[in-house]
Amino acid sequence: MLRINAVMKRAAGRQNAEPVREEPRNEIVELAGGGLRADLTARIVYVDGRRADMTPKEYDLFFYMLKNRNIALTREKLITEVWGYDYFGDDRTLDTHIKLLRKSLGPYADFIVTLRGVGYRFDADR
Repeated sequence: MLRINAVMKRAAGRQNAEPVREEPRNEIVELAGGGLRADLTARIVYVDGRRADMTPKEYDLFFYMLKNRNIALTREKLITEVWGYDYFGDDRTLDTHIKLLRKSLGPYADFIVTLRGVGYRFDADR
């Protein structure tokens, strides 16, 4: 009986205790003095305070490049990481998405640097 009572007390104590909730923290990256702001958790990009409209692949491409900023990324690496290793299609798709991404970034389009014969680099120090 003592064991049963002890287990019942422990179970009642767990039910009455409030669960500890940890507030989710958004991972936010600000560049160009706050002119370019990206909320990686919420998948939102702000250009000069205005929300940029992007397709899901543009978000994926931008966030991958942002996380790997100042690193030369080959075309193959970008296609593999953003579209998947089993992507079977034209590699010019990447060029089209880069063009659309630059258009979405507006005055910050020059942050995406083309490396001839290699790929691209997101140069955040411009």
